[in-house]
Amino acid sequence: MAHMSVFRFSALALLLLSACCWADTEAEADSELSVSELLERANSNLIRSDDDPILTGGDIAIDSEAERNADPCTSRGCMWGKWTDGKVYIPYYIASHFSSREKAIITRGLESFSSFSCIRFRPSRSSDRDWLSIESKNGCYSYVGRRGGKQVVSLARRGCLYHGTVQHELLHALGFNHEQTRSDRDNHIKVLLQNVQSGMEHNFRKIATLNQGTPYDYNSVMQYHKYAFSRNNQPTMLPIPNSNVSFGNAKEMSRNDIARLNTLYKCCECLHEHIMNTYTHTHTHTHPVLYSTACLLSFCLLHRCAIHCYRGSLSRSSDRQSRGNIVS
Repeated sequence: MAHMSVFRFSALALLLLSACCWADTEAEADSELSVSELLERANSNLIRSDDDPILTGGDIAIDSEAERNADPCTSRGCMWGKWTDGKVYIPYYIASHFSSREKAIITRGLESFSSFSCIRFRPSRSSDRDWLSIESKNGCYSYVGRRGGKQVVSLARRGCLYHGTVQHELLHALGFNHEQTRSDRDNHIKVLLQNVQSGMEHNFRKIATLNQGTPYDYNSVMQYHKYAFSRNNQPTMLPIPNSNVSFGNAKEMSRNDIARLNTLYKCCECLHEHIMNTYTHTHTHTHPVLYSTACLLSFCLLHRCAIHCYRGSLSRSSDRQSRGNIVS
């Protein structure tokens, strides 16, 4: 009897070890894929139900076909509000069906924004009117910008739980579209519709975006790879004028992604004003500018928010446009 128990225990241990090794191998293989490749794989061949939102651009949720040609940001404000301390607090709820390991991946993605911007994701409260509900639905998707009320961000347990994928979907929720839909994209990539899967042409629709004074970014986490939605294993996008430029390989947010986010939500500007106001209350007028210069210098140079932090002032030329890679 004792030998039988030992055998069963050993068999169970071997099974668990094999499963663990298989999972590690799969995760290692997935780590070689870019965010856009992970998204396309996770969302391919899904059977959509009547309860699922319509998807455009591969992973952008919309409520009706009419929204394919009119992003909701055009008709109403879709940015999340800022508090007097200069930070943007966004409530979120992580569904209980995620495991502790899966929740850790999501939380890491949420918390990453606080290291390079004024965005602060925090657990939701019963008093919150608008919040992100992070759930494992049918694939990976998010609405663009703040919609009001409960707003689902889908991170399917199978295929969507990677750091860069979490960042990508959260950037949609913050108001950003895909890089290849930028208003100036025809100057940087050539879309080859003859190679696009039938019915998927709308994923390459150009949008009248404002781009926060940042260049087209082949390394953006929002840029899809060159074979996205291909029907014949031929490229659907080629960079121009140099077709050999690598693009769509990002595994996390780029410097330009960070710069746009900070410009869109005026992270540097509010930091500057908050420091000035706070410091002036307790110190003479000879020190606040020096103090704010030091803080802004480290913050802005690190995150490329503005070009005049050096003098304790900010360039507001791009801030006149209130929205970044979102529709005007």
